[in-house]
Amino acid sequence: MTLLDFTSTNNISNWYVLTDNVMGGISESSFYINDDKIGVFKGKVRLENNGGFSSLRFRCGKTVLEGKEKVCIHLKGDGKTYQFRLKKESSDKHSYITKFDTSGKWETIEISLKNLYPSFRGKKRNLAPFLGNQLEEFGFLIGNKKEETFQLLLKRIELK
Repeated sequence: MTLLDFTSTNNISNWYVLTDNVMGGISESSFYINDDKIGVFKGKVRLENNGGFSSLRFRCGKTVLEGKEKVCIHLKGDGKTYQFRLKKESSDKHSYITKFDTSGKWETIEISLKNLYPSFRGKKRNLAPFLGNQLEEFGFLIGNKKEETFQLLLKRIELK
């Protein structure tokens, strides 16, 4: 099941960027689809004013996960570590997350849904791991406790 394929859409209206600006930080980032039909999430994470993260989120509406065990993301990173995050319901305060490393080459990252753990504001929550049968929002976050520029290229996101 394809959640998103940038090669067949130019619509990014349900995507939004959220940075540490919400708490006084000054990190910067943007998201757009380039001429090669690739989603580009890029920017600079800065640590001033207790900052240190940038995120990209997609509100997909209620998506049933019955029979699905993993998320497969075809991407090209920059050798940095990112988080994949999802919410059962977009109104949830916590997200279910996991970290993944990128190689600097095009690759498919496979994330097991059962390995996602609950987190809120960078702290693991004492809740059950992800056992959901649905999601309403997913996205990516970079926040490696250091100042850095980043670029994550996205082609396709699928559920299997």
